[in-house]
Amino acid sequence: MRARMSILSAGIRCELREVVLREKPVELIALSPKATVPVLQLAEGSIIDESLNIMLWALEKYDPENWLNPPNSSLNEALELVKKTETQLKPHLDRYKYPDRYIGVNKIEHRGKCTNFIKILEEKLSKIPYLFGKQACIADIAIFPFIRQFANTDLNWFEKSPYPHTQAWLTKLLNKTQFAIAMKKYTQWHASNVVTFFPE
Repeated sequence: MRARMSILSAGIRCELREVVLREKPVELIALSPKATVPVLQLAEGSIIDESLNIMLWALEKYDPENWLNPPNSSLNEALELVKKTETQLKPHLDRYKYPDRYIGVNKIEHRGKCTNFIKILEEKLSKIPYLFGKQACIADIAIFPFIRQFANTDLNWFEKSPYPHTQAWLTKLLNKTQFAIAMKKYTQWHASNVVTFFPE
């Protein structure tokens, strides 16, 4: 989602191959041994196989919304918060969202661990509308998909939770046109398919 939103913002058009991870095509495995998504193959053949790196690649080409220029901070500080999301939030989010995939996991305990990170966002967002100022930056776009997953795991609980600024911030980002376009569902790719482009 965040990679697609950055590609949209940068005005880049690319061929899209929608894959189902439980049916990984051999072409995906050949491109990237990790066989994770998203994977971006550039015109000269090189591979970018991390969503944050795809974001940076796209926005370094063209950044009309200044996502690489946080209003109240530096790009490095914004990326540091993104990294904390992936190390401090995501492991607990996975166990909260998919407790059956792990042995001896208490999902409510991991929800509590997630809220430790949510409190960091809430503190920042109680003072400014976005994580690093009056406008969204790469940190907002990179982090909000995780908060969306957290919220949707138990939406009733999240809507009643004491994090009104995080809730309002999430709503603003979910209402972005780029989000709606990025979330469009595509038919599973097969080698025989007609080429699909993103955006269409």
